[in-house]
Amino acid sequence: MMTKKTLAQYGVNFEEHNVQEEPAAMSAVKALGFQAVPVIVAEGFEPVQGFRPDFLKNLAKETM
Repeated sequence: MMTKKTLAQYGVNFEEHNVQEEPAAMSAVKALGFQAVPVIVAEGFEPVQGFRPDFLKNLAKETM
């Protein structure tokens, strides 16, 4: 929830996939080597896991 809230505060558009409702989303998370969510995948960045305010701030700067 905090990741989504922070992205919205920075005005970053995002697409959410629910791993409980979308088996392909869970497969994608596991294929990246992660076992938990949130996982943030953004073009030009390495995927990251968890609530990472520092990463979200940098992401917002790069997308503006």
